[in-house]
Amino acid sequence: MFPTVYLTPVVSLIAGILILMIPRLLNFIVAIYLIVIGIIGLLHH
Repeated sequence: MFPTVYLTPVVSLIAGILILMIPRLLNFIVAIYLIVIGIIGLLHH
C-alpha cells in the first residue's frame, strides 16, 4: 500500500517552505503538487 496519508503532509510542508524562501516557485510547486496528487489518485483506482 502506498502511504499517501504520510506523503501529502510531507509534500505540503516542503512546498510551503520553498514558497516562503522563493515566492517565484509558487506556480511550479502548485503545478507539481497537483500532478503528483492526480497521479496518486489515478493509481489507487
